[in-house]
Formats: sequence, structure tokens, C-alpha cells
Amino acid sequence: MSDIIQLLPDHVANQIAAGEVVQRPASVVKELVENAIDAGASSIKLLIKDAGKTLIQVIDDGKGMSATDARLSFERHATSKIKDAQDLFNLNTKGFRGEALASIAAIAHVELKTKQENEELGSQIKIEGSKIVTQEAISTAKGTSIAVKNLFYNIPARRNFLKSDTIETRHIVDEFQRVALAHPDISFLLHHNNNEVYHLKKSNLRKRIVAIFGAKMNEKLVPISEQTDIITINGFTAKPEFAKKKRGEQYFFVNNRFIKSSYLNHAVINAFEGLLEYGSHPSYFLYLEVPPNSIDINIHPTKTEIKFDNEKALYAILRATVKHSLGQYNVAPALDFDRDATLDTPYDYSKSSSSSVPPITVDPTFNPFKTETNYEPASNVSNNSGSVSFQSNFKKDTGNWEALYTNTEPIETTSQEQLFESHQETETGKTFQIQKKYLLSSIKSGVVLINQSLAHQRILYEEFLENITVKEASSQQLLFPVNIPFSKADIEMIYTIKSDLESAGFMFDEFTKESVTIGGIPTSITESQITLILEQLLDDIKLEVPDTSFSHFDVMAKSFAKSLAIKTGTVLSVKEQENLVDDLFSCKEPNTSPFGKPTFKTLTLNEIDTIFNK
Repeated sequence: MSDIIQLLPDHVANQIAAGEVVQRPASVVKELVENAIDAGASSIKLLIKDAGKTLIQVIDDGKGMSATDARLSFERHATSKIKDAQDLFNLNTKGFRGEALASIAAIAHVELKTKQENEELGSQIKIEGSKIVTQEAISTAKGTSIAVKNLFYNIPARRNFLKSDTIETRHIVDEFQRVALAHPDISFLLHHNNNEVYHLKKSNLRKRIVAIFGAKMNEKLVPISEQTDIITINGFTAKPEFAKKKRGEQYFFVNNRFIKSSYLNHAVINAFEGLLEYGSHPSYFLYLEVPPNSIDINIHPTKTEIKFDNEKALYAILRATVKHSLGQYNVAPALDFDRDATLDTPYDYSKSSSSSVPPITVDPTFNPFKTETNYEPASNVSNNSGSVSFQSNFKKDTGNWEALYTNTEPIETTSQEQLFESHQETETGKTFQIQKKYLLSSIKSGVVLINQSLAHQRILYEEFLENITVKEASSQQLLFPVNIPFSKADIEMIYTIKSDLESAGFMFDEFTKESVTIGGIPTSITESQITLILEQLLDDIKLEVPDTSFSHFDVMAKSFAKSLAIKTGTVLSVKEQENLVDDLFSCKEPNTSPFGKPTFKTLTLNEIDTIFNK
């Protein structure tokens, strides 16, 4: 039998390895910008075209590379960051694997220009699919400029898996924001399709946060600061009243490296216990400094996951620090030890004997619904035990309630027969609401149990989609235009889908760097819902709600439906229940919500009989 195991060619191995490191254009941005930071740059420019599919260029003023280093940097596992395995546990740089440039060069056209400060000439290298096309000496500025063009040009299947330009741009902006927040001492510039998105000057942390997320953020921030033997914590958290329904503005940095940690996030949420509404999430920007040998970064290619030596201790310190700051700045309620002692109950009075039960005076003949009432205060009516009981009788012929007081023993409980009779009298329709969450409706073959929120999502989704794509969306002019503040990244995204939003019925008066002014809205929403709907839409785009042939229309319809649908806990009248059931089964696809969850479950009479005949 012939041998079947063989070594893959280098260019094939590089393309396979690139799949882990370069998942999308944002991955390239992250690797190149972090390389610029490791090179000691004080100014970094990021130029993007077509959401990074056409061009990603990073220009820095760092220390640059020699001609030999420039060529060697594109070899796999070639790095200046570490020399042996032990260095992995004492990292002070962003990169260390030596895989990024080799992976990028395997799936794109790359042009590198670099020069060291003490050299007269620099080097230029052009690479296409891991093959060096040219290398020559050129005159260039100190630092490095690397341009990545036509990403995934030789892997068309991978390119087809990329999302829309709006979604890919959002991911690039996210990576840019993370790096910019980690290094406020470096100036950053971001241009997308020749439009300036960010121009961040060197500043302190607070100013950098405000520059990225808008001037409104300044009033929301509460400083966080703590120093212990095992960790130093600095940063900011937002006040509870500014908590959001989405998790967007939550940032952890460990030794100036952005990380994701559900464990540490839980510690922060725990510190806000009792201060947040259900379903709300606080914003925070927290910077943790720990000894490099107490963490392990080398557990995931993206380097956003970290293992800590002493997670439990960090959890406790972080929770206590955030809780302390919320109390210190009068954000959390505190005990008032300076109360007025004169308001306390006198000691002698509190020790006095309990007062007697006050007498109860009633008039058995009193009826407030009678046109003429003549009554006189009656003497106390009491039984031997000193208590009074009464029965209520509803006069169906007059529609009046009459309170009849009797001198009988008190009724301790209501019988099941009485409860059943009451239930029969009040619920006369065919549809019933259960726990303010489900609707139970009778059908010929049995019963159907409907999730009211998911069902309403389906109804609204189909209505919105029809209005946007088939009918001409109707819009209502606002008497006073609404100005809504957003971050620069969010404003950029809203602007890119402006025409789609206008097709849905929105009318925009003005776009500025920090806010959007809306002059008209779809007739199906109210003014108070504008911010909620737009924030939900941006969140859905960020979370990659799948695009369809309708471009952003489908995403918008899903977001609008999720934002405006009846929520669990809403009490519905019998008429509203019946309308919801009728509208659901008038939908084209009533079985599922816009997000694929079942809207109802049917139980046939045979299935119900089986339950009780087991």
C-alpha cells in the first residue's frame, strides 16, 4: 500500500493558518494597529476603503525595520517579541506569535514601506499570496506603512462569507475603539472611504472616552480607583440611571490589552445589585494592572481571553471597588447616620402597654347608591369575640353593591365552589391570559397556547416588512424635531443606512458629529420610542442579524418588531387578546417569530386526554 500522508505546500499551510488569525477585515486592523503600538508609535493612522475589503492601510511613526527585518517579518513564527517559551509568561507587548503578517500576506496583496530613524533609505516590499514580488530601497518617512489590498482575493469562498459593508465597518470601528481606549497617550486617526470618522488627540483616559462616545458621556462617568498587592484598578463606570438595554459599552483592559471575561463582568453587575432595572446593563471602562506572570494570554488566537492565577480574589476586589465608588460618589443609597433624633419614637411611649382595639361603628341600613339616604349613626355592632364580619351581595337587577353586616362568626376561607363560580362569571371569552405571558385559546381540535410577545413580534415584523418593501411607508411630521446624541461610530452607521430608514418612514433634518436630528417618524411608532428603536437596530446590526435580499430592510423590520412588541408582564384585555390571536393566524408564517422561535403550541383533545389517563 502506498503512503498517503504528505506535507502541505507552504502557501496552502499559510492559507489554512490564516483562517484562525484573519477572520474578517477587522482582524487585520487589530493585528496591524497592535504592531504599530509595539513599534513605539506616538501617532497611528488607519485608512479603510469598502469596509476593508479593498484597502486597509496603517501608517505609524514607530521605530521601523531594517531591510532584513522587513523581509523576515513575513515568515511564519518570526517575531521580535519573544525568544523562548518562558517569555510567554512575562509579556509586555501586544503580539508575540509571529503569525499575523504571514497570515495576512497569504490571502491579500500587501505593500510594506518602512524606515528606521538612523537610516537614509527605507525598504519597500510587495507580496501577493505569500510570494514576494519586489523588494527595493526607497525614500520614505520614519516608521512603517503597510497596505493590505483585495483581502481574500485568492479565497473567494471566504470572501463570500463576509457580511455587508455596514456590519464589517462596525467590527473595524469596534477594534479601533478598543485599541484607542487602551492607549490614550497615542493619537489615532480613522478614515473610511476618504471620510474622517475619528481624529483622537493624545489625552487622558476620561477625555479619550468622551472623544469616542460623545460629550454626553462626560456627565455619566463615575471614577474607579483601587490599588492592592495583586491588582491595580482604574477607570470609570456609568451611573445606574444611564444603564442601557444592550451590553455595548462594556470594556475590560488587562495590562492595556482588551479582554472579554464573563466572570469579571458578573463581579461588576453584582456591584450594581439593587440599582439597575431588570434587563439593564451598566457601561464601564475598567483598566486592570496585574503582574504579567500571573496571567496566561496564549489560550486563543485573538488574545481576548485570559486565564488568571487568582480569579476569586480579583472578583472580590473588583466587586468591592466598584461598589465603594458608587457609594463614595453618592450614586448608591447610603445609610444616614445623622438623622434627627427628635423624630424617633419616645422610649417611654414605646414601652407603654398596647392600646385597646378601637370600637367599630357601622350603619346596617346605609346604601350610598340610593337617591335618598336617611341614616343615623348606629351603636357598635359586635359579636362575642369583638370582631365584625360582613358579606357582600351584588344586586344584578340594579347593578349595585350592598354591604350587609352580620353578627355571625367570621368566614375564614373561600370555598372552591365560590372561586369556580367567580371564575365562570368573569371570564366569558374564548381566550384567556396566563401569567401575563401566554394566551390560551380554544379551537375545534383542542387548545392553543400562544406566547404573546413572540406572536406580536411576528405580526409587527410582517406589517413593517410589507410597509417598507411593498407599500409606500407613511411618515408623520414631528411638531418639534428630536435631537438624539450618539457616538461617532453609531452616527456613521446610521448615515450609511439613512436611505433605508427613510424608506421605512424616518425623516432626518441634520447629522452632526455627536447627534442626529429627526423631523419625521413612521406612523406606527411614537416619539418616545425613537431612541429605543434606533439603539436596538444598531445593536442588531452589530450582532450580525443576518442580511437578506432586502438589504437592511429585513434587519430593520426585525429590530422594529422586537422593540415595539408587547412585553411579558403586559395585561391584555379580552378584546386585545382576541385581536392578537386573529392577527397572528392571518400572518404568512405564524408558526415562528422573526428570530425563529415558536410562537404557539397546540394541544389536541387526545393529547389532553392522554395527560389525565396515565
